[in-house]
Amino acid sequence: MTGRRLAEGGLVDRARTLAFTFDGRRYEGLEGDTLASALLAQGVCLFGRSFKYHRPRGVLAAGVEEPNALVAVGDAGGRFEPNTRATDVFLYDGLEAVSQNRWPGLAVDLGAANQWIAPFIPAGFYYKTFLGGPKLWLFYERFIRRAAGLGAPPRAADADAYEHRAAFCDVLVVGAGPAGLAAAEAAAASGARVILVEQDRRLGGSLLRDPATVRGRDALTWAGEVKDRVVAAGGLVLTRTTAAGYWDHNLVTLNERRVEPGQSPVGDGPAQRLWRVRAQRVVLATGAIERPLLFAGNDRPGVMLSNAVRTYVQRFGILPGRRVVIATCTDDAYLTALAILDAGGEVAAVLDSRPASDNALIRRVGERAPVLFGAQPVKAQRGRGGVSALDAVVEGAPRRFACDLVAVSGGFTPVVHLHMQAGGGLRFDPSCGAFVPADPRQGQISVGAAAGHDGLARGLEAGWTVGAEAARATGATGDPGPTPGASPSIEASTAGAAYDAAVGVNLKTAFVDLQNDVTAADVDLAWREGYRSVEHLKRYTTLGMATDQGKTSNLLGLARLAAAEGRPMEAVGLTTFRPPYTPVTLGALAGEAVGEHLAPLRLGPLHDLHLERSALWQPSGYWTRPRAFPAPGESLSDAALREARAVRTTAGMTDVSTLAKFEIAGPDAALFLERVCATTVARLAVGRGRYTFMLREDGFVIDDGTVWRIGDQRYLLTSSTGGADRMSAHLSYVRRILAPELSLAVADVQEHWAAAALAGPRAREILAGCLEGEPPRHMAATAGQVAGVPVRIVAASYSGERAFEIYAPAPAMAPVWRTLSAAVEAAGGALYGLEALELLRIEKGHVEVGAEIDGRRTPGDLGLARMLNPAGGYVGAACLARPALQAAGRHALVGLEADGPIPEGAMLVARAGAPPEGHVSSAGLRLTGDGGVALGLLAGGLDRRGERLLATSPTRGRSVAVTVVEPHFHDPAGDRYRD
Repeated sequence: MTGRRLAEGGLVDRARTLAFTFDGRRYEGLEGDTLASALLAQGVCLFGRSFKYHRPRGVLAAGVEEPNALVAVGDAGGRFEPNTRATDVFLYDGLEAVSQNRWPGLAVDLGAANQWIAPFIPAGFYYKTFLGGPKLWLFYERFIRRAAGLGAPPRAADADAYEHRAAFCDVLVVGAGPAGLAAAEAAAASGARVILVEQDRRLGGSLLRDPATVRGRDALTWAGEVKDRVVAAGGLVLTRTTAAGYWDHNLVTLNERRVEPGQSPVGDGPAQRLWRVRAQRVVLATGAIERPLLFAGNDRPGVMLSNAVRTYVQRFGILPGRRVVIATCTDDAYLTALAILDAGGEVAAVLDSRPASDNALIRRVGERAPVLFGAQPVKAQRGRGGVSALDAVVEGAPRRFACDLVAVSGGFTPVVHLHMQAGGGLRFDPSCGAFVPADPRQGQISVGAAAGHDGLARGLEAGWTVGAEAARATGATGDPGPTPGASPSIEASTAGAAYDAAVGVNLKTAFVDLQNDVTAADVDLAWREGYRSVEHLKRYTTLGMATDQGKTSNLLGLARLAAAEGRPMEAVGLTTFRPPYTPVTLGALAGEAVGEHLAPLRLGPLHDLHLERSALWQPSGYWTRPRAFPAPGESLSDAALREARAVRTTAGMTDVSTLAKFEIAGPDAALFLERVCATTVARLAVGRGRYTFMLREDGFVIDDGTVWRIGDQRYLLTSSTGGADRMSAHLSYVRRILAPELSLAVADVQEHWAAAALAGPRAREILAGCLEGEPPRHMAATAGQVAGVPVRIVAASYSGERAFEIYAPAPAMAPVWRTLSAAVEAAGGALYGLEALELLRIEKGHVEVGAEIDGRRTPGDLGLARMLNPAGGYVGAACLARPALQAAGRHALVGLEADGPIPEGAMLVARAGAPPEGHVSSAGLRLTGDGGVALGLLAGGLDRRGERLLATSPTRGRSVAVTVVEPHFHDPAGDRYRD
C-alpha cells in the first residue's frame, strides 16, 4: 500500500486487497476499511462539496455522525444510493462511489461561485426574497427545485429485497461498546434473554480505537466472548444494525444492513431487514459524539475530530496527517497526540483552551510535543488539498503553526436521541457541557458515555450493574458474578466543553452546521432578527435539519443562542430528536409491501376456474375478481356489453364469493341486528330476508347488503367486498361498546362460504334443472343440493332481473360452479364479471359503496329514507335529525340521461364555466336502448328532475349535455325480479 497507510497495525486484513472506484478512478483498500479510510489511505482529502456554498469538504468524523463526506454508492442498475456517509460504508470488492453536489467535477466545481455571493444569501434569505403572488411563485419554483437536494435520486427501480421481522426479549441493549457489552453479559448471565445491537460491523465501540484489557484478556477478545455468551443463552446479536426509533410500550425499531450500500446480496436474501422489537427493559449504551470547535475555516478538508483521527490511526492503520495540530478542551485529545506520535507522525502543538493543568497523561505528551494552555484556534489556512497551517491565539498572542491536519475536540455530547424519543427527560451536566439522560418514562436506562459516565472502568461497572438490574426486573434470578476488571493502556477524561470562538475569528466562515452551511454569523443574525426559540432558530437557519440531524452541530448552535440571550444552556432547551436516528432507506420501511404485494392479495376459491376462461382481473378490496370474460379478439367494453345483455335477455352467472358475510347467532341476535341495521329486521320469518343498510354513529351510510334469517336465533348478514374489513370492525364496535349487554356471537364467514349469483329471465328455469329441490321465491332462502354438494340458496337481485345467490362451502364450490355455468351457457347465457355487473346495477339504480356510498351520504341523500326503521334505536338514528342532515339542497342521488356516453366523475354544472353543483358517480351505456345513463349526486336532488345540465370532465376534455331523471332506468316497478 502507498500514501498514508502505516506499515503495520490496525484491525484491517492486510492480506486481502479490495478494488473500488471513486469518481471513476480506481483505488485499492483493505478488508475492514471503510470507504473513507481507504480513500484517506490513498491521500484523498477532498470528498465532496457543501450544500449551499459548494465549499470543499473532507472527512470530519469516523462514524455515523459524519456531516461532510456524503457520496453516492452503487451503479445505475437499481442499487444506486445517494447521500451515503463514506465513514459508514465498509469496503467491498467492486464498490463504485461518486462525489455529489458538484459540476463539472469535484476539484473544479462551478457551484463554488456561491461563495462569492455568500454575503447576499445569509440565513433566512429565502423568506425575504421569494415574495409576491402566485405567478412569481411559479417563477421561483424553477430555481428552487434546481437548488434543492444534495444528491441525485436513483433512476432505476430498486433491485434489492427487504423484509420485516418482529422479536421479543427481556433486555434489549443498544450499543456494543464497553458499557453495552458489560450490560449484555450481565443480563445474559442472570438468565435474561438478550438482544444486543451494534451499528458497526464489529463489536467493541471505543475499544476498537483504544486498546485495553478486560478480564485479563484483550478487550476485543472479550467482546467476542460476550457475543458467544449472549447467543448461548438464547439471545441474539445483530451487527450493522441501528436502533432507528424508540416508540411507546418499549417498541424499538432496528434497521439491519445485511449488505453494504450498492452491494448485491448473496442469494435471494434481503439487503436490509427492519426489526420491530418489544423488550421489557432497554439499555441505551449509545455512546457520545465529539464536538468540533468554532474557528474560521473549520470546515476545510484536513480539519477532523480528534477521536476520528485516533480511530483512523488505531483501527485502520492510517496516519491522516504527517504534521498535526491538536486543539482541545479535554484530556481525551492527548490520547490522539500519543497515537500520532507512536505512529511516526509529528504533533506540531497541542492547543489546550483550559488553564494550565498537570497530570500524568499531559506530562507524557509534553515530553514529546509542545503543549500550550490558554490557546484557541482562529483560522485554518488553506493548503493544497487541505490545510497548510493553523492560526491561533495563545494566552492572547497570535501564533501560526504549520500543519497538514488539525484535530479538534470541543467536548463530548451523549447520544440521547432514543432516550428522548422514549419520552425521557434531560438534565444539563456542566462537567461535559451537555445534556444527559434523566427521568426515564419507559423501561429504559442509559449507561456509559450516553449517560455521561467518564472512563472505561466506570463505564464497565455501570454497564454491569445496569444489565443485572434490568434482568432482575424481568424476573431473571441468576447471579451474574463480579464486575469485569479492566486495564486500559491509558485512561483519559472526556470532561470539558468549549463553545466560544476566540476573539478575532471571522464568524462568517466559522461553521456550526457543516452539512447545511450554517455559520456562527447566521446564528447571531437569527437572534438579532428576533428568533429566540431553538425551534425557530432551527427552521430559520436550517441548523440541524440535514441528514445528520445536527449530531455535531446542535449544541454549538444552542450555546451560541444561549450566550446571545445571556441565559444558561439548560434554560434555552433542545430541539426535538425525531426518528430515525440515522437515515433509513424507504425500501426498508416498505419491506415486502411493494408492487403487487403493496397490500394483501387474496385469490377467491374459484380463481383457477376463472383462469381457464381467460378472465380479465380487477382488484376489489383485498381480492382479485373477474372483470370480464372476453372472447378471442373481443375488447373489454364489448365483452361487458355482451355479458350484461345476456343477463337481460337470457341468463348470466357471476362469482360473488368475496362478498362480506357474517353469521350472527344467539338469543339477542335479532336485537343486535336492529341496532346495526337501519331497516327493520326482527320481524323476519325463518327463511326470509331483506335488503338493508348500515349507518355510522354520525348518521352517514357505511354499507349496504342483505340480512337473512336462517334459524330461530341465527342470521346471515352480507355486505360489500370492499367494505368487508370496515364492516367487521363496525360489528365488533357495536358488539363490544354499544351493546355489550346483548347475548350473541358474531362470526366472520366471508372465506367460509363461496357463492355464485345466477340472474336473468331464465334463471329460475336453469337453477331448477340443476337443483335437487325447489328454487325459493323472491327474498326467501332455502337449502338443497347442486352436483351433490349441499347449498344454501337465497333469492335476491342486484341486476334488476330474477336472481339467486347459491352458497356452498368454499372447498366444495368448484363442482357447483361447473354444473351451473354449463347449464347457463347451454341455455344461451354467459358468465359475467364486474364490468357487466356495474352496467346492470347502474341501469337498475342500485347504489354502490365507494361510488354513491362515499361516507358523506345519509339515507335521505340516497333515496333510502322510506326504508328506515320507524321505531329508531339503530346506530346513527339520533344524528339523522341534525339540521345539517335535513337541510334542503343537499347533494342527493339522481339519474342522468344523455344521447351518448357520460364521462364518469364529471362535474355537473348549469353551463360552461359555472361552479359545480354535483358530480357523476357512476356511468355506462344503456343495455336495452341507445345513449348513456348515469347515477349522480346533485345539489337539490330529484327536485330538479327534467333539468338540463352539463357533465364536464376537464381531465378527459369532454362535456356532455345531460337530463336529470329518476335514478331507475330499468323496470322501475321491480316486476322482472319478482315471481
